[in-house]
Amino acid sequence: MPITRFPDPRRGSYDGIIAVGGDLHPESLLLAYRSGIFPWPMDGLPLPWACPDERAILRFGDLHIPRSLAQSRRRSTLHFSIDRAFPDVINACAAAKRPDQPGTWITREMVNAYIAFHRLGYAHSVEAWDGKELVGGLYGVSVDGVFAGESMFHRQPNASKLALLHLIDHLRDRGVEWIDTQTMTPHFEALGAVLISRDQFLDLLAATRARGLDPFGGAIGIPGA
Repeated sequence: MPITRFPDPRRGSYDGIIAVGGDLHPESLLLAYRSGIFPWPMDGLPLPWACPDERAILRFGDLHIPRSLAQSRRRSTLHFSIDRAFPDVINACAAAKRPDQPGTWITREMVNAYIAFHRLGYAHSVEAWDGKELVGGLYGVSVDGVFAGESMFHRQPNASKLALLHLIDHLRDRGVEWIDTQTMTPHFEALGAVLISRDQFLDLLAATRARGLDPFGGAIGIPGA
């Protein structure tokens, strides 16, 4: 059964957790992202839903591309695509080894749920290719003109970072001014991401949704959602 209502994130949370339980039904995911909430699976616990006290966002007007990355972009022979290989990208993200994490939060249930969400037009991938070989990429969710980045992977140096820059160009060309990176990472901090309060984020979310942007050409949608 899909979740039909979440607690109001503005009323606070327990260490960023707004609710616990439910499932990853597409209607649950759609309601969550529209509310500024995202699932954050943890081993041995019912499914937590998060809206952190502080949220990391990257405003494109504040984007700073480090010199080494700019040089890599100029010299790169990689080519990029959008939504060409979503299942491959999310599975690669799930399999990626992360030195600061003992495992991955991208469980098989998450993979299956986001593939279904992708087929409905809400989850999207960016792929980096070396010829016909997938060497990097990222995926995230776009709901009502707000893009939330979920995960990245690379098999060649800077492949995922260049895929991110391709995504930013795509979104900026279609009127989007920022992305939700959810939590701060050293890479996003180097690009100019900042932390804002939960209330500031929810205000920004509402203002952006009201603009009616459609950077990926329209979702199939969920009847009645």
